Amino acid sequence: MKEYVEHQVKSKVETFFKGFVKVIVMILAAIVFLLLLGYGFMWLWNWLMPEVFGLPMLSYWKAVGILFMAKLLFGNFTGEHHKRHSKKSRRKSKNGMRSHCQNDFSKWEYYDEFWNTEGKSAFEAFVERQQNIKE
Repeated sequence: MKEYVEHQVKSKVETFFKGFVKVIVMILAAIVFLLLLGYGFMWLWNWLMPEVFGLPMLSYWKAVGILFMAKLLFGNFTGEHHKRHSKKSRRKSKNGMRSHCQNDFSKWEYYDEFWNTEGKSAFEAFVERQQNIKE
């Protein structure tokens, strides 16, 4: 009986320590991931933004701060919407937009004929009116 109890205790202790080690490894992995995310953002910013938009280069902590601020302002980084928006409402809005676009594009078959008959003269008259307003 004594051996059975010792085995049970030993098994519980091993299970506890395995779980504890898993939690520590996951915490360390999350920390490494966040550090790499900040570094990646800093690298991309410093590679693109100064040259494209003339913005200053960022230090690591400024890049992490911008990521944190973006998280606060825009929510999570997964691109998921809030759960209160149901699939049904998204489907309904998608279908409504699709029918709206189809109605608009169905009229485009007449565009070339319009442009050849009225478009050029209408555009020239519009430009002339705009130039008269500026003067």
